[in-house]
Amino acid sequence: MIFYNESPLDVAVIGAGHAGIEAALAAARIGCKVGLFTLTLDLVGNMPCNPSIGGTGKGHLVFEIDALGGEMGKAANHAMLQSRMLNASKGPAVHSLRMQADRVEYRNYMKKTLEQAENLSLIQAEIIGIRHDGQTVTGVETAFGAFYPARTVVICTGTSLQGKIFVGEANYEAGPDNTVPAKRLSESLAELGIRMRRFKTGTPPRVHADSVDFDEMELQEGDDEPVLFGSDDKAANQLPCYVTYTNEETHRIIRENLHRSPLYSGDIVGTGQRYCPSIETKIMRFPDKERHQIFVEPLGSDTRELYLQGLSSSLPEEVQKAFVHTIKGLTHCEFMRTAYAIEYDCCDPTQLLPTLEFRDVRGLFGAGQFNGTSGYEEAAAQGLVAGANAALLCKGKEPLVLSRGESYIGMLIDDITLKGADEPYRVMTSRSEYRLLLRQDNAKERLTPYGRKAGLVSDEQYEAFLHEEALKKGELERLANASLKATPALNELMTAKGYPAATGSVCEADLLKRPFVTLEELYSLEENPPVLPASVRRQVETELKYEGYIKRQKEEVERFAKLESKQIPKGLDFTSIAGLRLEARQKLAEQQPDTVGKASRIPGVSPADVSVLLVALAQYGKEH
Repeated sequence: MIFYNESPLDVAVIGAGHAGIEAALAAARIGCKVGLFTLTLDLVGNMPCNPSIGGTGKGHLVFEIDALGGEMGKAANHAMLQSRMLNASKGPAVHSLRMQADRVEYRNYMKKTLEQAENLSLIQAEIIGIRHDGQTVTGVETAFGAFYPARTVVICTGTSLQGKIFVGEANYEAGPDNTVPAKRLSESLAELGIRMRRFKTGTPPRVHADSVDFDEMELQEGDDEPVLFGSDDKAANQLPCYVTYTNEETHRIIRENLHRSPLYSGDIVGTGQRYCPSIETKIMRFPDKERHQIFVEPLGSDTRELYLQGLSSSLPEEVQKAFVHTIKGLTHCEFMRTAYAIEYDCCDPTQLLPTLEFRDVRGLFGAGQFNGTSGYEEAAAQGLVAGANAALLCKGKEPLVLSRGESYIGMLIDDITLKGADEPYRVMTSRSEYRLLLRQDNAKERLTPYGRKAGLVSDEQYEAFLHEEALKKGELERLANASLKATPALNELMTAKGYPAATGSVCEADLLKRPFVTLEELYSLEENPPVLPASVRRQVETELKYEGYIKRQKEEVERFAKLESKQIPKGLDFTSIAGLRLEARQKLAEQQPDTVGKASRIPGVSPADVSVLLVALAQYGKEH
């Protein structure tokens, strides 16, 4: 093919899904010239898997993306159909916002944002190759023969890279939602020495709302006072969701047709998700379970299309219809889209640095499902970090690196770059050692300064952050010094909560630390309670109630930071360190961690190996 030169770029981003959008916007906001390439402009910010943003652990990521100046939370707020705080009956560490979004509105918002962004060009083109000079990337090639010189490249291909769709015995090359697959880029990556692997994910059927009997299902309304991502603006739920269940007849049909599933026939070779399996996998994995929950969710306010969350499948179309029609409320439903599984290429993420740049290819970054993760939120978080670091590399500035002790984004990147991903990786609150510190409500406090330093946070957003922090600090100090007199109203509250009546004045901060006493109840006893944003009130109440636990976790983070800051000299020969087990030597030599903390988290490196390494480093320091 004859190639012609286009205008040079600082950052070329491949793919305009959730990772690519955040990568391109981050790089452009830092001041770099960005080209964002997509297979089709009609599906920028598409939601092929489910029409929602957030969820357990994932909601934390969206709050963190927003705190760093990202766009996902703003788009979700704009397109919100229903907002629910998951785990609300549990502690604040695991409260996770999940928002049903209008799929088309979300897409339109993101496309408009990209089109209006300074320094950013949105281009429909298939990238078929990445050029390099042996060590550093030099640009990207398109299927139409254009060569875009670029100083850095961010790969955000989602599930399109060598994508292949499976429905029963039928299979064909395609990206999500039957889009064009990216077929030739994998060969170029192999030439660069990138280790690739094959993963699989899937989607459930979509059905017509007019053919569904909602009276036979459980109604699931949104929260009475909907919460938005990173905003105290008022919002209203627009549409309800519904819940129904599979039954023994559903399971019988699936079991009798398992031999026709490409998951069990051997046609699919890619590794699927453990925490979001297909319905056939659920039935085989949990044979004693009598039913599985199905969420019936709207795709938008101007469509009758419904999404059947929990019924992901790769069984033949006629089998899908047969088992779906056994489910209460779906007996006569009409299919609009058939469920499918999709297999795709991704990289081994242990080849990446914490900046998400490839160790052995300077200027090449990866983000999203290309890095072996699963989910829109994980993708967007990585995209923001990869795009920011590509831009900061171009600018010669310090990279954006977040630790697992200060963010879920840091935990996600730390996990995949050190431990790898043998299956699509999903963020969960249970993966974090410090989840009481990494709450949704304090994401701005934790990460907005990092976003500001990197050039991602606008003046307006930063001023609003400083104002909110001042309000919180002032209220914490006020409550510590304010007292309530032992009035009948106070004693009525105390006895109602199971506490003895007060005999004198009681410090408000001490009262709030008691279980079951809320900040709103204390305000009801004050003559002139302060008027504060809801986000500030939530932080104040949580920080006072969990003060002792928070202090202990902060001490743990400080101990972790000491180990994390213990540097390992570049080029240290791990294979020559006496006392290290063979597996530890091999893993350390392969991953080349730059700190003892990172070395300690590599699978195959034991606490005893870490002790040996510390002794070796002490000796190395004396000799050098």
